[in-house]
Amino acid sequence: MKLPAGKVPPKILEEVIFNYLGTRRKEVVVGPSYGLDGAVIEIGNKLLVTSMDPITGALERIGWLAVNINANDVSTFGVQPTFFSSCLLLPENTTEKTVKTICKQIDLSAKKLGIAVTGGHSETTPNLSFPIVIGCCMGVAEKGHYVTSRGAKAGNMLILTKSVGMEGTAILAADRHLQLARKIGKSTLKRAEDFFNHISVVKEALLAFRTGYVTAMHDPTEGGVAGGIHELAAASNVGFKVHEEKLSIAEETLRICKFFQIDPLQLIASGSLLIAVKKGFADKVVEVLEKSKIAAAVIGEFLPSKKRLIIRKDGHVEEVVKPLLDHLWLALEQKPKN
Repeated sequence: MKLPAGKVPPKILEEVIFNYLGTRRKEVVVGPSYGLDGAVIEIGNKLLVTSMDPITGALERIGWLAVNINANDVSTFGVQPTFFSSCLLLPENTTEKTVKTICKQIDLSAKKLGIAVTGGHSETTPNLSFPIVIGCCMGVAEKGHYVTSRGAKAGNMLILTKSVGMEGTAILAADRHLQLARKIGKSTLKRAEDFFNHISVVKEALLAFRTGYVTAMHDPTEGGVAGGIHELAAASNVGFKVHEEKLSIAEETLRICKFFQIDPLQLIASGSLLIAVKKGFADKVVEVLEKSKIAAAVIGEFLPSKKRLIIRKDGHVEEVVKPLLDHLWLALEQKPKN
């Protein structure tokens, strides 16, 4: 079976990867599972939350993204990210200037989030076309003082922060700038590239968690918001229904997705946060976020059945597509149009 671009399919995770997990240790409180973006490890009277992700599909701000994407995963546990290490894999023709650029990006983004860079590895690697940065981020929590993406319950409400497909919008605006500028204009592209500056969800994740009403959080990355909701529901063993009219999609995202003929809901969506909240308290969580100038909306609720539904603007109800691969890859594979 040839694997698609992007994340390994859930079937391979379940049937292969999760069957080879080394020694079982009692310190591992939360281990690998579909829909979980990190682990929780008991260290004495504290908990260590750790997550790892590579950055492979972006040429611009690769170091910036490596820190922020990994920090996002830790923060979805309701935990402040505090430590970061990285592995830099570089093409054989890489210059010192490129290494410095990546390291400066890591440094600046880590300082902004209060994260210490604790080490890592760097090398030139044969047969690479572009740099790859693999990051590992960690945070420390008190016992019992965290949530996971397994915690959503039927009847919980679902909140989405910011807008759909933010990271994919920014990546395409940067990597396909010349191609897009002719069709949608430089001013639109400049606004789209600025989405990079809103990739972090650390602030909203911690604010939401501290309300005490959150049962689960998940940041939608590959597979977009559609994939993220599916992962959250699967991890929690519930269904869901979402309302299309409640989903915020920026004009820049709509125009870029129209150009490449891709679905915004299936476009990599770092910068948004999915939050499951106890019924009756969703508006309070939205209010807390909006007081800190973080856009948020209640987009649906979780169901006791396994149905995964979207209510379209015209009232039509249909199944939410579970992405087979992120639509960023579909766009990047397209040759420039004349």
